[in-house]
Amino acid sequence: MWLATSCDFEFEITVPTPFILMLRPRSGAQQWISREEYKLTPSIPVTEFTDYYGNLCQRLVAPPGHFAIHTAAEVMTTDVVDRAPGAPFVDIDFLPNEVLIFLLPSRYCESESFNQMAVEITEGKLLGYDQVEAIEDWLRERISYVPGSSDNPISAVEVNQKQTGVCRDLAHLGIALCRAISIPARLVVGYNYGLVPMDMHAWFEAFVGGRWYAFDATQEKITAGYVAIGFGRDAADVAVYNQFGPSVYPISQEVTVELLEAKE
Repeated sequence: MWLATSCDFEFEITVPTPFILMLRPRSGAQQWISREEYKLTPSIPVTEFTDYYGNLCQRLVAPPGHFAIHTAAEVMTTDVVDRAPGAPFVDIDFLPNEVLIFLLPSRYCESESFNQMAVEITEGKLLGYDQVEAIEDWLRERISYVPGSSDNPISAVEVNQKQTGVCRDLAHLGIALCRAISIPARLVVGYNYGLVPMDMHAWFEAFVGGRWYAFDATQEKITAGYVAIGFGRDAADVAVYNQFGPSVYPISQEVTVELLEAKE
């Protein structure tokens, strides 16, 4: 399926403020970027780099005054989200080197605190994909998804205590539970066609059966229409923008995802 995505931020800057942005999706096995727009107002110098996780990041210093960011893309995504019941657990000895970091506790995913809970949630399940699916189902049933209820990331421990959260929070708890039983898991930030209310979205992926699979407990059923922008251990790695200096919050933010007619 073809999707048109866009994201617009507007800021009022009081002093020259360094930003690191993560707003460019890149082509991969599940998506192909056919066209992009990236506009800054006012137009200022930008440098781009690829971070440790392969995400495309942009560095700039926003000048005082009104500052706007506009990005847009046309993306071909898969027509279905791959599911693989029965896909096996991958023994640690055979995990790719670059996957190992996603086994470890991180700032918002304190997996060392969830071993017993993860074992109980996945009891009787075939090791691997079926365990992650059980975690996804448990999150969907037990943790209330409340869009817009939190602006700042909270940790998996806090989510479990509150029993409620935004998409990022549910993903953090899912990641922590997976890592607690030695299944690599990572956070994904991007777009989701049909999301209500529309906004940036977060879900998680788990590495089983030799590859990454997507899971999203905020939706009744995971369907096509996901566009990934960034991957990381947790929200600390995949903020769509980081600013340094006096706190700056967007005065406006708008996200759109539209279905396009199939291209020839």
